[in-house]
Amino acid sequence: MQIIDAHVHPFETISQRSGRYSEGVKDPEFFREDLERAGIGHCCGSVIERVDGRSWEPIRELNEAALRLRDLYDGFYTPGIHIHPAFPKESCEEIERMARQGVRLIGELVPYMMGWDSYAAKEAGEIFTLAQEMGMTVNVHPTTDEDLERFAALYPHLTIIVAHPRDGADYQENLERIRRHENVYLDLSGTGLFRYGMLRHGLDKVGKDRILFGTDYPICNPGMYVEAVLFESLSDEELESVMEKNARRLILKEE
Repeated sequence: MQIIDAHVHPFETISQRSGRYSEGVKDPEFFREDLERAGIGHCCGSVIERVDGRSWEPIRELNEAALRLRDLYDGFYTPGIHIHPAFPKESCEEIERMARQGVRLIGELVPYMMGWDSYAAKEAGEIFTLAQEMGMTVNVHPTTDEDLERFAALYPHLTIIVAHPRDGADYQENLERIRRHENVYLDLSGTGLFRYGMLRHGLDKVGKDRILFGTDYPICNPGMYVEAVLFESLSDEELESVMEKNARRLILKEE
């Protein structure tokens, strides 16, 4: 089994390095070494940086950085790209451009860092319709439950991976949303494993094919996340689905 981390944020510059305490992640080379030290064999995700959303160029540069990091990591990293509803023409052109280069992942999208706030907004319609038609997968940072519900319903054939399960009633709502919408999945990054039994509970509710392993590294500790999954009471089939097979099917687009 190869562990695939479905949710990371690589970086080229310090301003792109996410995490309150991530000073120890010194450079892009250390980024890969850290993940491999945790037993992770492949990772996926977007380069993130706070931008004001007034210009397309800084957003496009984050996508370019992701491509350069893909080359640097040579088979270890699958890039995710950014779009922006204020720039529908540019975003659609970017999806098509990136698809020609083999990129099938959008996100993680983090609207609050980029000057927008709704996936279901009318302004984003052209972008996500194209993403749906092209068979893209979108990894989204949660907005509101109402927005996520509308988003899933508006694009029923778009593969949507919601990040950060949260806890308590919020976690239950995430699981219920997965049960309501066949196109919605969940990655474990951020808050998905900090209470023992959360993963077992989620698998019992939605099944092994709807949850993906993710860490949110370098914000969160990848070693802790790997061990947390291994410590849960999972069958071999459940473990392989969460740690590898679901990401291969949904993000890497391997059958």
